[in-house]
Parts: sequence; C-alpha cells; structure tokens
Amino acid sequence: MKATILLPLFLTIVVLSLINHHTKWIVEVEAITIPAKPDGFVHGNPKKYNPERILIEAFFDPLCSDTRDSWPPLKHALQYYGSNVSLIVHTFPLPYHSNAFTASRAIHIVNELNSSATFPLWESFFKHQEKFLETSNLTQTEIVDLIAKFATKSVGHAHYSAVKSGLLDTKFDLKTRVSFKYASSRGVFGTPSFFLNGFPLPDGESPIKYNEWRKTIDPLIHSKGE
Repeated sequence: MKATILLPLFLTIVVLSLINHHTKWIVEVEAITIPAKPDGFVHGNPKKYNPERILIEAFFDPLCSDTRDSWPPLKHALQYYGSNVSLIVHTFPLPYHSNAFTASRAIHIVNELNSSATFPLWESFFKHQEKFLETSNLTQTEIVDLIAKFATKSVGHAHYSAVKSGLLDTKFDLKTRVSFKYASSRGVFGTPSFFLNGFPLPDGESPIKYNEWRKTIDPLIHSKGE
C-alpha cells in the first residue's frame, strides 16, 4: 500500500510517500524541480508590482468560455482599484480543450519576447476561441502554424520565427507544465479559479461579476484605511 501526499508550494514542493514496509511506515522525501522565478503573468508593469497590495491570482484557460466571460468584469475592477490591487494570471489549460495547451505555450513565449503583449494575446484568444476549438480537419503541424501566426499578431510579425520555434521548444513546454502543476498544487481543477490574498474565492469555475468584485474587495480596502 502506498499513499502520496502533495504539499502546497511555499518555499519548496515536497512529495511525501508513506510506504507500508513490514508493518512499519517509512517516509520518503522526493524534491521536485522548482522554477527559477514565481509562476504567472503580472498584469500591468511587472516592475511596479507591489506585494503589499491586495493580490488577485487567476487561473485561466485561454480557450475556456467561462474564463473569457470572467475577464471583462475583472479588468473593470482592476481599472477601478488602480494601484490598490495587483493581478497575477496563471495558465491552466483544461485537458478537454485540445488546443489549450499549445495556446498556453504561445502565451509563455510571447511573454518572454515582450511582456507588454501578454495580455493583448490573452484577449485575442478570448475573442477568437472558436477558431482554435474547431480544428478537427487540421493536422497538429497545421495547428501549431495557425497558433504561431495568430500569436505573432500580438507581439509583432518580426517575431514569427521565434514564436514558431518556441512552440516546438521543450523549454516552453516545461514552463506550461510547471504552471499546470503549480495550479494543481493550489487545488485548482477548473477555470476560471480565483484566489484573493492567497485564499480561494467561492463559486470557482464561474465568472465573477463586477459588483461581486466590489463587494469582496471594498471591505479589504477600507480595512487598510485606503
């Protein structure tokens, strides 16, 4: 009998395996590779990110319709609160959206090429989701080329070769997998999922309306005296 316990990500991730060996429980510790920097895309100017602000973490699938519908009210709330609230978005491609993983890889690539193009690309995927959900007549090679050309529109045509090669590079495959594993370590299993100052918000996997964001965040702002 073997039971595996996944601990949340704090300074490290450790897998504890309890093995019944001759009626004795033995604890095995297996370290998992930790990324060089925290996962996620900071909304706005990353250099102005302030950990003292109220923090929203969002776990998004670029091809999920509920994720798409959750973005406008969240964006409205961010505009309203300004410097009082920060947002970090993590990719979490759902397995039943067949091209969501490749789309998520494209977001990681574009973010590395030009971080100011990251959220415009998210919005482009939201606007044109149907194009990537109905691809049964295309080969995987054609899908990769389709997504490369699409993503290049956000970051600039001069970067087409970098985006295309990035979609075939294990580096960005790993980045996307790390994002997925990080989400799983936080207990995320659907999109959109939101955390506020580290705590999960109820009614996960459903869009949160603007007035609901206000009802949730306003008391936090007032408690800080801002």
